[in-house]
Amino acid sequence: MKTVKVYGPGCKRCEATAKLIADAAARHGTQISLEKVSDPKAIAMAGVMSTPGVSIDGKLVHAGGLPEEAKVEGWFA
Repeated sequence: MKTVKVYGPGCKRCEATAKLIADAAARHGTQISLEKVSDPKAIAMAGVMSTPGVSIDGKLVHAGGLPEEAKVEGWFA
């Protein structure tokens, strides 16, 4: 199981990013634990300078703006 965290204040882009991730993981049959992190201090501690940010298993893989669907698919391929 992969641990995925979406960092952001809960904006529409953050929600859309979480949905993209959940949908891509389901298509690839990958089980994930999806956590939304909205605490500004936790976001800064993760090294996210612009949101939404995404980490998978503790590694920051995206920050700033809605990730492209192909990029998200690659995380679970």
